[in-house]
Order: sequence, then C-alpha cells, then structure tokens
Amino acid sequence: MVNLSKRAVKVISDLEFQQKYYFTKKDIRKHFDSDKQLVDFIYNQRKNKRILKLNKDKYFLIPIKARYNVWTDNPFIVADEIMNGKNYYIGGWSASKYWKLTDQIPMQIDVYSPNKYGKMQVMNKRYVFHRIRGEALKKGIKKKIEGHQFIILKKGESEKWKLNK
Repeated sequence: MVNLSKRAVKVISDLEFQQKYYFTKKDIRKHFDSDKQLVDFIYNQRKNKRILKLNKDKYFLIPIKARYNVWTDNPFIVADEIMNGKNYYIGGWSASKYWKLTDQIPMQIDVYSPNKYGKMQVMNKRYVFHRIRGEALKKGIKKKIEGHQFIILKKGESEKWKLNK
C-alpha cells in the first residue's frame, strides 16, 4: 500500500466513517484550503488506485480494508451512481437475469439512457451505455437492492426484449 498523507487519511477516514463510498468533490471540499489541493488529492488518489472516477462529478472510494486495493460493489448500484440516479434504466441480459427470465450470467451491464453512450470498465465489470429516446425511459421501474434504489427495465418489457434476441 502506498503511504497516505495525514490529509488523505483524514479525508478517507471521514468518508468511511460516514459510509459514503460514492462521493463528489463537494463532499470532501471542507478538507482543503484551495481547489488545487482538492484536484491534486483526487489525482494522487486515483493514481494510487484509492479512488475510481465514475462520471465527471462522482467518485468511488476504495475502502482501506480492501485487500490489494481491489473492491467490488453491486453492479446495479454502480450503474445508478454513474448515472446519478436518473435518466436511465438497466436492460438487456442483466434485466432478464434480475427478473429470473434467464439463468445466463450477463457479461456486461447494459445501461440505456438518452444522454450517455459508450463503454466503461469499473470494478472489473463492463458497463455498456446505449442511447435511447427520452420517452423510452418510461419502460423502467424503480427497485431497491441492498438499500439502494436503481432503475431497471420492467419485467414485461424484459420479456419482450428477450423474445427479440
């Protein structure tokens, strides 16, 4: 493990004490005297693999208890955090598996959204973003897993999707 500065230990301890593993710059701003210090801290912790970047504003803190700086979280929670909890739904094989329509283990998490596309690797899981029209978001339904809310394709829509595959 890379040696952590006193400030890094304080910031990480504060986040872990609050059990706030998903955080923004605003959440840790109070620990720094300037924006440069904040940006440098995030840069250094990302370089040391203590922090993962999820989107332009959100990060994930790898807990100190993580062995070899490797950590995983439920992929539905990670997808929700990447999308800031809105304007998306999880579909494809992941939704089919969630609704027990298949025994197949999905190799990736398919996220459908009108404003994000591409691919991303986070915590050893591949997230593939598909662009959809805004009105298609009505196909999603809010559910909870491990006390965290996420949006997934409705069961009936998942059945339709699976029939077309």
